Amino acid sequence: MKIFVFSALLLLALKLYSLPPSAKIDIKHYAFTLELNDTTDMIRGSATIRLSFTQPVTEFELDLMEKSSTGKGMTVTQVAGNDIPLKYSQKAGKLFITLAQQVTSGSEMTLTVIYSGVPDDGLIIGKNKYGDRTFFGDNWPDRAHHWLPVIDHPADKATVEFLVIAPPVYEVIANGVRMEESLLNPKQKLTHWREDVPLPTKVMVIGAARFAIQYAGEVGDIAIEQWVYPQNRKEGFNDYAAASKILRYFIENIGPYPYKKLANVQSKTKYGGMENASNIFYFENSVNGKGDHDGLIAHEIAHQWFGDSASELDWHHVWLSEGFATYFTNLYNEFAYGPERRAKDMAKQRNDVAAFHRKTPLPVVFAALPEDLLDILSTNSYQKGSWVLHMLRRQIGDEAFWRGIRQYYKEYQQSNAVTADLQRVMEQASGQNLANFFKQWLYTPGHPVLKASWSYNDKAKTIDVVIAQIQIGDAFNFPLEIGIGYDGSEKLIEKVEINAKTMKFSIKSSKKPLVLELDPGVNLLFEGNFTN
Repeated sequence: MKIFVFSALLLLALKLYSLPPSAKIDIKHYAFTLELNDTTDMIRGSATIRLSFTQPVTEFELDLMEKSSTGKGMTVTQVAGNDIPLKYSQKAGKLFITLAQQVTSGSEMTLTVIYSGVPDDGLIIGKNKYGDRTFFGDNWPDRAHHWLPVIDHPADKATVEFLVIAPPVYEVIANGVRMEESLLNPKQKLTHWREDVPLPTKVMVIGAARFAIQYAGEVGDIAIEQWVYPQNRKEGFNDYAAASKILRYFIENIGPYPYKKLANVQSKTKYGGMENASNIFYFENSVNGKGDHDGLIAHEIAHQWFGDSASELDWHHVWLSEGFATYFTNLYNEFAYGPERRAKDMAKQRNDVAAFHRKTPLPVVFAALPEDLLDILSTNSYQKGSWVLHMLRRQIGDEAFWRGIRQYYKEYQQSNAVTADLQRVMEQASGQNLANFFKQWLYTPGHPVLKASWSYNDKAKTIDVVIAQIQIGDAFNFPLEIGIGYDGSEKLIEKVEINAKTMKFSIKSSKKPLVLELDPGVNLLFEGNFTN
């Protein structure tokens, strides 16, 4: 659940954003050797990168932030391709590499980059709340290039391994499976982690700190681990214990977990939680001994499927990550605590969406992106994205919805998708044409704002209802549930289809109701209520 900052001022600073910064190459595998120390914040790095060329080229580039006037940034000292030295230069956050001769499309290369420097971002070096020195990767959305030479875009996925050399006092966590931990000498320890599932760079990280580590069991064959500061060891092990139950729920309902471990890590991430693949980083004070962050844990675990494994092809479609994680948290809460909890959570999220739209009337999916990609984290991508999935579930039914979710994940795991891919899968799962649904809820700003009234016709024994959509723009089409309340606990639900700006209809009723309520089950994203 990443912190987001978004305002109407973004409208003044939008730019078009393209697909990966280098379409000339496709990265297959990264192997990063990193040396950390307690003397300075300087890191020494060696990246061995296996790549293939997607077109004939004589030069290409990686993302890597060069050293600036502040003294921070990375300085490259050597580049080689297949062990042959290559010419290179650094400028504007790029490492430009010149080949000795043109390569053909489809050819492969093992590239080596030797570099060093003090990270300005991406790898956060400092002290935790107990005053202990720590190192935590924090790459989202495109901050990996501040400390790693990469293609820093979710469309380019690769397997990765980290070989971290650090003082022996540090325990090191990273993606994948730990391959080795060896004391090199009294002052240095090597820890080697390897992930064989392709990842976007946004979720490739390491963490190095004084950790207490609990191996908390397994869900199926997935190892569950808790990594917390030793000063709050008992509290941390307690607070992260919910992960096993949450993981089991998602495996049973979505499909196999994509990685071999799930480590829950207390960290210095700038976000509430960061869904790094197989090792989730949570903010420091998520550990408090109260066990009250289950929603945060569920959100980040849901990301392991949606965002990490099935990733958005480009940032315009980030709701496929954040909206999914938000809604699947609601689904878990519905499972764990009942439908009343889901309704309560989504009622609040509905209010958040309405308040956001009044200040920033943008669609969920749009063609322009802010200068600062952190600003794509908005109520639209989280709460409205969640609401779209819930209304989709109501439109096509639970059986078709879950069939579609499983098929969508099956098709796009370890890959990338855009919103149109989800639409296609859900149409196949439901047998419905969902073009208008996706158009009005994702590509059109806003939501229905309803002015509703009713009266009772004693002679005809009908409740006469008028529903008017008063929002600016075209009418939305949607099913609307109306709750009809009589004496005591007697209550009926009438479902009507709304497809025009103003609609009048009558509901048979042998007696006058006490009250009518719009959407009593909290199943529609809208504003408004009845007036008699």
